[in-house]
Amino acid sequence: MNNCHRIPRSPAKALILAAALSVGAPVVAWAENLADALVGAYNTSNLLEQNRALLRAADEDVAISMAALRPVLDFVTNISRSLNETEIRGIPATDRQVTASTMSLSASMLIWDNGRSNLNTQAAKELVLATRAALLSIEQQVLLRGVAAYMNVLRANEFVDLGQNNVRVLSQELRAAQDRFDVGEVTRTDVALAESRLAEARSNLAVAQGDQVNAQQEYLTVVGRLPGNLSPPPGLPALPANIDAGKAIAVRNHPDVIQAQHQVAASELTVMAQEAGLGPTVSVTGSLSITESRNDISNSDSSSIGLNYNQRIYQGGALAAGIRRAMAQRDASRASLLSARDVVAQGVATGLVRLRVAQATLVATDERIRAAQVAFDGVREEATLGARTTLDVLDAEQELLDARARRIAAQTELQIAAYQILAAQGALTAQNLNLAVQVYDPAAYYNQVKNAPAYLSQQGQQLDRVLKSLGKQ
Repeated sequence: MNNCHRIPRSPAKALILAAALSVGAPVVAWAENLADALVGAYNTSNLLEQNRALLRAADEDVAISMAALRPVLDFVTNISRSLNETEIRGIPATDRQVTASTMSLSASMLIWDNGRSNLNTQAAKELVLATRAALLSIEQQVLLRGVAAYMNVLRANEFVDLGQNNVRVLSQELRAAQDRFDVGEVTRTDVALAESRLAEARSNLAVAQGDQVNAQQEYLTVVGRLPGNLSPPPGLPALPANIDAGKAIAVRNHPDVIQAQHQVAASELTVMAQEAGLGPTVSVTGSLSITESRNDISNSDSSSIGLNYNQRIYQGGALAAGIRRAMAQRDASRASLLSARDVVAQGVATGLVRLRVAQATLVATDERIRAAQVAFDGVREEATLGARTTLDVLDAEQELLDARARRIAAQTELQIAAYQILAAQGALTAQNLNLAVQVYDPAAYYNQVKNAPAYLSQQGQQLDRVLKSLGKQ
């Protein structure tokens, strides 16, 4: 595990809080950090639950394919009644009813099918690995959405604070303009300009407050609870030195690429299985039956065993079509693998460019804020001396506001871009981030079902307990 990707967390929070409650001490609200948000996203994601269920379904496909080479047992019981009519010298005799009951036990087992069943089992195992990789990809999407939700709430809060401060400043400017108008230093036009800017600031504040509510609702959807007192984001995770280094990691580790690789392997095995289906099959069958006729007071027993050799010669072209279809699906999976590599490589490049732009923007906006603050202070002071107009003051204040807003947006962009790069490399997982969660074990269920246990077997009973613990029964 790469320690550079870990998000700092405070495991002692719960213990300290419990101790404070036990002694009746006042409890101070804990600030929620990014790791807490990602823990909530991981634990409450219905999308993850959905794809875990799909993985369990893929696990069962292995069991189903293995069952093809196991015996099939059938028990059949039958009760029948027949009515016989006879004639003696043309005169109908008494009807005769015969009641018979039959019980039979039959068994069949495929002992050789040219390797087709084994190939299907291997293909099913490859699809299990592909589905595990797909689950990891979904996990990355969930966590990246959690990062975005956290950062967007912080951004929305800062925009609301900035808007409220802007309304206060412009209210002061309006009062100052009104006072200067009352003593004849400025005209009514200056007051109207200040009133217009204040109305615009109030409108922008309403928009920012609406965006804040939307961000909070997105946080609720992703994390499972409304945001509390959010801490500033942590330092950036370890990132690749350049685009080429990031691409090399991505094409090797990204779950989308791994998924496509296993899908290619499965499709190639499927082609081989379809070709093996052209060959013969050998199976053994056996049966045991007991028939009892109550009226005749007679019983009969029979048993049989046989060895069957079957070679299909013609099926209307379906066999050849099945092979061609499997080949076409194999070609599609190969193209999908190449496409997945291109997409993840592009994702790394896009994330790094986004990160560098955000970093450059932060440097520039810091200088812009410093200069705009000096300009605003100077223009406002000069306005009190009559050397500047109200419009000059309002323009300087707007410039400072724009610079601060731009910095807030750049800070959010920087954090999201950093975690986007982690996701592009396949490293944005609960395990790599060292989140305080019980990481889902994709092999636990598979190990229970891979040998296709029957309901009454010991392993089948263990599987029932696993399902109950998961709440699936």
